[in-house]
Amino acid sequence: MNEPIQNRYDFIYLFDVKDGNPNGDPDAGNLPRIDAETGEGLVTDVSLKRKVRNYVVLLKDYKPPYDIFIREGGVLNPLIDKAFEDERVKNVEKKSDKTKAAREVMCERYYDIRTFGAVLSTGKNAGQVRGPVQFTFARSVHPVVALEHSITRMAATDENEKTGENRTMGRKYTIPYGLYMAHGFISAAFAKQTGFGDEDLAILKEALVGMFDQDRSAARGEMTPRVIVMFRHDSYLGNAPASRLFEMLRIKPRIDTPRSFEDFNVTLPEASQLPEGVNLEIYTPETGWTRS
Repeated sequence: MNEPIQNRYDFIYLFDVKDGNPNGDPDAGNLPRIDAETGEGLVTDVSLKRKVRNYVVLLKDYKPPYDIFIREGGVLNPLIDKAFEDERVKNVEKKSDKTKAAREVMCERYYDIRTFGAVLSTGKNAGQVRGPVQFTFARSVHPVVALEHSITRMAATDENEKTGENRTMGRKYTIPYGLYMAHGFISAAFAKQTGFGDEDLAILKEALVGMFDQDRSAARGEMTPRVIVMFRHDSYLGNAPASRLFEMLRIKPRIDTPRSFEDFNVTLPEASQLPEGVNLEIYTPETGWTRS
């Protein structure tokens, strides 16, 4: 397994969407997810992880140790069974040790298991993995409005439809603009169990910057990472509560109906504000990654 990271990290991920649906809700006809009480938009952690996985696929082309376990349309049990065919697992006699050995093989091969964890007991039992990297739901920092658009298909599917006057109608849902914020956590303790190392962390940071550019579609509109704030703790378990660090980023709309990132006052954390033992790294599209 990789040499795991030795430091805890907490991060803030700030991104926006313009004229798109960042995460449709299948329970609501694929409308953008919205908190019914506050009107704030939501994007699930699962959606963000899916985009990270898709970026790693493009970057590493399913090649170990950066293969992807949770694939779109994939079948999981044969991949779990394959781990038990590895010689390192075959040579283990005790059942509990065999389970542990298979789990280690899976962590070694698959980037997303090493990063996000997985349930590996649906076929041959390789146990469960609790991943060191976790996201919260992303929530817009202001209320958003879901718009419904009627669309028509001008081409016919067969000759009978072609002779008719009707056109196939459809619906498309967007929000005009939303600025979303998610929080993330990277545990050195869980990284020790999965082998999540410095190179894995570098790939995660690269994915957070580039994943929207590789996931364009008409439905999603324009999605852009605006700010990533990465807090690195000097210690294994951390030097300050994550909530205290997250409060250092302040966002305030300049107008009642924001329609761009420029419509917000964003105050970034500064090195002078940091608790002892915490370091700061910030990404913006204008400056790239900078440390302080």
